[in-house]
Amino acid sequence: MPPNLGLVCITVSNAVRYRTITRKRLLEHSPDAQRRLLDELYRSNIQVLDGALRYCEQAGIALYRMPSSIFPFADEDIGREVLAPFAATLARTGTRALERGIRLVMHPDQFVVLSSDSAGVVENSIKILQMHADIMDLLAQPRTPWALLEIHGGKANRDDALVATIARLPDAIRCRLGLENDEYAYSAAEIHAICLRTGVPMVFDAHHHIVHEKLDSYDDPSVGEMLDKARATWAVPEHQLVHISNGRASFNDRQHADLITTMPASYARAPWIEIEAKSKEDAIDGLAGWRAAAG
Repeated sequence: MPPNLGLVCITVSNAVRYRTITRKRLLEHSPDAQRRLLDELYRSNIQVLDGALRYCEQAGIALYRMPSSIFPFADEDIGREVLAPFAATLARTGTRALERGIRLVMHPDQFVVLSSDSAGVVENSIKILQMHADIMDLLAQPRTPWALLEIHGGKANRDDALVATIARLPDAIRCRLGLENDEYAYSAAEIHAICLRTGVPMVFDAHHHIVHEKLDSYDDPSVGEMLDKARATWAVPEHQLVHISNGRASFNDRQHADLITTMPASYARAPWIEIEAKSKEDAIDGLAGWRAAAG
């Protein structure tokens, strides 16, 4: 089977666009008005999510990363209160995704740092992750890495702290958690070692790897080697998920290019690939030939 390519959050076109609200704007209103604003926003974003799944189905896209901000303030009491009545609606949406073979994943933002040396930052990170896990539960997604919550290792040289924090995470988080290598703090080899210690699957990012190791090609032998090592951390190897992007200004530029013009040869055997390119669906369309050849 050719690799499944994934759409990240929105489209370049206006087909998939979510609404949001800032804390400043929300707090300008009374509590009742805040609830009304969030209710309207949540209703709108659920409709957009349904539209995103229809878009993916029509485009033959089997992997969709939902935005972390799909339900702003859902990690606070007011957001949880407003979101709760949508449980049945969200369950139907998530069940349709499962029935149609569309995989849903999320990538919490950079403020999630489970390896921080600040207890407050760690507890807030767990709170944010719990919100993501709650959304997956509301969407009737399995408590497995199929419904992946992808995060980075966080603060460097804090391996033991990260392992200890992961061990005490609630099941709804821990059973879905995946760890991704990055350009600076945690190399692919370091994240792989932590994944072996925690039983958490590794999300291999080839571009982060070549930037961290200062490599000049995606076909450096270490790319394929890390892809295979990462797959061995997945309880269901066929569910392995990886990331790809290209450098914008140069091969080793950490900024993402609009399209994917260079793919690692080894990625032909990666079952699920999130396409982290600025041009979103255009980048996926541009990989049609590569995907056909990979299959």
